[in-house]
Amino acid sequence: MRIGMPSESGLTARDATLPRQDAAIRSNCEIEDQTMRTLTALLLGGAVGAAATVYVSAPLIAQDSPQDRTVYENLDLFITIFEQVRDNYVEEVDQTELTEGAVNGMLSSLDPHSSYLSPTAMEKLDEQASGEFSGLGIEVTQEHGYIKVISPIDNTPAAEAGLQPGDFITQLDGEPVLGLTLSEAVKKMRGPVGSDITLTIEREGEEAPFDVVITRATIKSPSARVRLEDDVVVVRITSFNEQTMDNIETGLAEAFVEADGRDQLVGAVLDLRNNPGGLLTTAVEVSDAFLDAGEIVSIRRRDGQGATRFDAENGDLLDELPIAVLINGGSASASEIVAGALQDHGRAIVIGTKSFGKGSVQSIVPLDEFGALRLTTARYYTPSGRSIQAQGILPDIVIQRQIPAAEDEELEDEEQSFFSEADLNSSLESDSLIDDQEAVAREQERLEAMAELRRSDSQMAYAIDLLNGLSTWSAAR
Repeated sequence: MRIGMPSESGLTARDATLPRQDAAIRSNCEIEDQTMRTLTALLLGGAVGAAATVYVSAPLIAQDSPQDRTVYENLDLFITIFEQVRDNYVEEVDQTELTEGAVNGMLSSLDPHSSYLSPTAMEKLDEQASGEFSGLGIEVTQEHGYIKVISPIDNTPAAEAGLQPGDFITQLDGEPVLGLTLSEAVKKMRGPVGSDITLTIEREGEEAPFDVVITRATIKSPSARVRLEDDVVVVRITSFNEQTMDNIETGLAEAFVEADGRDQLVGAVLDLRNNPGGLLTTAVEVSDAFLDAGEIVSIRRRDGQGATRFDAENGDLLDELPIAVLINGGSASASEIVAGALQDHGRAIVIGTKSFGKGSVQSIVPLDEFGALRLTTARYYTPSGRSIQAQGILPDIVIQRQIPAAEDEELEDEEQSFFSEADLNSSLESDSLIDDQEAVAREQERLEAMAELRRSDSQMAYAIDLLNGLSTWSAAR
């Protein structure tokens, strides 16, 4: 199942069990006959004149209110309007676009997340859910009309070819990228696995552009990254796809080795800020990775029918290390499931600002060659029974992320200009009972790193400070 925010990323739930509507529509002949009768009436009304048309139509509308129409009469109405637009609109219209627009209009009147997915949109949705695509393995942006490399992804053709952050891609297979949108350029860089593409690169320090031939491969886009911040492990999850749990497990294993063991860590930060969601199954797996037992989330359909509950199994990847979860207004759906589950079980302290509040599940109904229907079919609830829909997850500790202002630089310089006891003439030397200059230097380096983190990301710094405080408190007990 997939869940998520309102966006083109298709944060939805796949559910092939939904019943299909029985084919109970009258034959085309009947519909065409009715349409012709309606069209004839409209034409006659136009010939008689506007006043006559209004006079004749009023009693008909009163008799045939929208609530009284049958399904077939509503279909007749749609076909009548469709044919009028197709035949008489001031410009020629594409019938397929007209039909898809009508379908999306119907679905968008239900809620912001239900929509029609064309075959192309369905392919993109599947790609995002799998976290895999055929390409080069580079994160790019557009700057001055050219494609700029943000970073090559590790262990991909782009990384092996030596592409570097800051490189500008000016041509693709000899064709200039100027004039292309970013999505158009990315589409050209993707292609069948095993096929080659020539990139023309401009790099700072190089006198002239040079060509790089890269062979496309299957790229697994990381949706989770793990790093160490002092003695705290930080797990940053940007989306929930089929690669997320592998990314987390691999990253944690490497972090434990780097830290000389899990027991050397004081806690973990689970960063879910600006994470729009993804697969429900992955959200359940991530929650389960840090819980030993209990409900994770429940899903309930219309009128409370068909409730489904997901429970955690034994096993905690962090061996009960304290967890701080970071959320904000961009944390939605799958992110809210994880934050809500860990919060309700008392497994984590949630820090930040209130989450987005998308507590609905979208099911994907295949429509054969026509694509698919994304339809809201259920709501989800946290273990305590909270519905997050339009409410969001409230943090245990509310803290806004503070972005340092440019004018703070002058104040920062003033603060650094203060002198200390050691600067005074004839000051006494330290007679510390602990003569370990290396330890002092390490502590000074740690404090300076934390000071820098507070300037760049106050929420993350608060979370790490909290975990360090909990560790000190536990040791004192």
